Amino acid sequence: MRVTSGRPDGTGRIELGRSAAEAWKTINDVTVFLVERIPPDLWAAPVPGFERKTVRSIAAHLHNGRVWWIRTLGSEHGIAAPPRADHKTVTRARLAAALNRSSRGMVRLLELGAANGGSIPPSKRYVWRNLPLDVGHVLAYFAAHEGHHRGQIVMLARQLKKPLPRDAVEGMWAFASRVRERRRAAERPVRARLPVP
Repeated sequence: MRVTSGRPDGTGRIELGRSAAEAWKTINDVTVFLVERIPPDLWAAPVPGFERKTVRSIAAHLHNGRVWWIRTLGSEHGIAAPPRADHKTVTRARLAAALNRSSRGMVRLLELGAANGGSIPPSKRYVWRNLPLDVGHVLAYFAAHEGHHRGQIVMLARQLKKPLPRDAVEGMWAFASRVRERRRAAERPVRARLPVP
């Protein structure tokens, strides 16, 4: 679906699916950027007042929430959900890889919506019905969800007197840097990938 940029002369058209997918990829890049920079002692730290929750489980929830939505909205349309992450044992490196896998599923959902006139088609599994399924609302919902939990992690780090490195906090707002990094990585020749520890 093509939409105009809002310019009075009608120039500057953008393609909805591509724009939404690129925005989502940047949101994922910011989340992965943070996860990779959480210090090990903070990763396993319990959440005050919720001792069964840890910073690790909050981070894993981001991937697992995506998996649930991909399964709910996408499975009937041929979009396979990746496996869930174990919120008790997942490492930062494994979660970063899992987030990149679930991000690809999220991109496919957004592209499905764009190809379907701007809305993800209904599915039998979607019974909550509290989220409008147009691409704009879906992208806004997931951006808010990711930002909420990234903010939780930053706040917990401060509360637990284990502040995140300054570059981690500032880097979450450097969207242009995350985009440049992703584009540079895409231009590199593909090499055999080693398994994630």
